[in-house]
Amino acid sequence: MLERIKRALWGDMTVKEFKEFSLLAVAFFLIIGAYWMLALIKNATFMHLVGPQNLPYATIVSFISLLIIVLFYNKLVDWFENSSLMYLITAFYGILFLVLAYLLSQSAVGILSLWGNNFLGWAIYVTTESLGLLVVTSFWSFVANSVNTSSAKIGYPIIFLGGQFGSLLGASLLASLARVIGVPVLTCIAAGFILVVPLVIKIYTSKHTRIKLVSQGDIKNKPTGILEGLRLIFAHPYLMGILVVSTAYDIITFLFLYQMNSAAHVAFGNLEKVTSFLGIYGIALNTTSLLFALLGTSFVIRRFGLTACLVAYPLGISFFVIYTWIYPTIWSLMAAVVGFKALGYTLNNPCKEIMYIPTSKDVKFKAKSWIDVQGTQSAKTCGAVAASMFSSLSTLLVFASIISLGIIAVWIPIAFLVGKKNQELVNSGTIIQ
Repeated sequence: MLERIKRALWGDMTVKEFKEFSLLAVAFFLIIGAYWMLALIKNATFMHLVGPQNLPYATIVSFISLLIIVLFYNKLVDWFENSSLMYLITAFYGILFLVLAYLLSQSAVGILSLWGNNFLGWAIYVTTESLGLLVVTSFWSFVANSVNTSSAKIGYPIIFLGGQFGSLLGASLLASLARVIGVPVLTCIAAGFILVVPLVIKIYTSKHTRIKLVSQGDIKNKPTGILEGLRLIFAHPYLMGILVVSTAYDIITFLFLYQMNSAAHVAFGNLEKVTSFLGIYGIALNTTSLLFALLGTSFVIRRFGLTACLVAYPLGISFFVIYTWIYPTIWSLMAAVVGFKALGYTLNNPCKEIMYIPTSKDVKFKAKSWIDVQGTQSAKTCGAVAASMFSSLSTLLVFASIISLGIIAVWIPIAFLVGKKNQELVNSGTIIQ
């Protein structure tokens, strides 16, 4: 009976596949666990060292900084092999956060000047933002280069399950230890998590023979340059479709997350009650994501296929948008944001990562970095601009719903077409390059 349940939920996975994907799940657990610790530290540290009035400018500075970082990252792709690049990126961020943790400890006792404290606040904010985008992007580029599509449909849900445990641990560890051991020590713990990732990747590559194979699409006579990723995106409708599938929900999610936070501020009025509400939101989001990743992701992708899952996600979002429009309460807004993010983490994200498998190294690393980093940041900026245009929450709800449904109307046919194209590529063995 247990074997039948396991097969229904997770498919026919060999012992070898289970060990390999479990190693990748451990690596993703460490990455996401570290990021959640640092992400929750980021805003509090920035407001303490720089000031809350500068948070809007931090978003702009991050956007510009990430553009420069992506350009440099694309050059690194030409210089290093897949696994070596993963070692370099994770080791760099691990050491960097150790340095930042040390500077935070000095800041706490007043050794740094005021200017130094301000610079430290900016550095932690930008570095954490780039970690959350660049390391995760590098990890999935590395994974896509080492698995095939059929194996990914079984194994990717296990990796994302590891990430969900990481997010729970990162948030819980911060909540339980921040007041006891302090932010500098907690930053060291996060850095330690990151520095273990290269070791896990090394174990994985030593056991995984398929990662050593080079596909025809990866053979190149010379480096392709730092703007090759952008050229590839505009040259291939398939990659443009991935761009839409990967970023459209960021606009909608920002609009509704902004409404939820604003409604909480109006409804509860004081810091403690708003914090309590956001705590309930965090528990609901992480619990829902974990349960779906554990029980639903693998089954749904294998049972209904990639195309159906890509289309189902925007359809599900449209249901939440319409429901919130009809019943505009703070709890319906919270349910909508939980639904957007939980299904995004555990259904849409595995599907969009699978779509990179029939592509070349330049697509997996260079084009994907532009899509995941600048595409995501641009989408959030669009959502922020749209939200800032309306001062009334009731007016914003109406227009946010209309904007969201308009985006979904474009998103659904693109998701269908890109899913069909992926199936054609897999069946024919064609590589997008």
